[in-house]
Amino acid sequence: MKQKIRFEKNVKDNILTVLESGEVDPGVVMPLHEETYDLAQMAAAAQQGLESFARLLRRRSFFPTMDLCVKLHEETSGFFADTAQEKVIVEFKDSETLAEEEEFVLEEEDVELDALLDEDGDSKEDEIKEIDDEDDTPRFTPEDTSEHEN
Repeated sequence: MKQKIRFEKNVKDNILTVLESGEVDPGVVMPLHEETYDLAQMAAAAQQGLESFARLLRRRSFFPTMDLCVKLHEETSGFFADTAQEKVIVEFKDSETLAEEEEFVLEEEDVELDALLDEDGDSKEDEIKEIDDEDDTPRFTPEDTSEHEN
């Protein structure tokens, strides 16, 4: 999921507003959550490092993953230092944090299908006839009161 986290400063009131938006459909971004923080505390936490920043940023209703916290800390460190900058938008795509899968390639020497079929047993016609030599026609007697005859 693509996320956009917008940090907005209100220097006059010493408030930092964090707005989280997510892409619900390709090209459709919807606001998800809004949190407010003390601007001076958040700026100080950002200068102290990632752990302090993440500890102050995370709340019960807004709890970004550590990967997202790292990206937010990296992208906003200059934002908190620059008093003239009023807002910054951080885009995050969580699929980029997943480990890449190795492409599966089947090599010819790995599996020899003919050898596996030969090892599992013969499929001679005589063996098949032995298995299917009985008559499979259902037979009912007048005394049979099972549901199958109804």
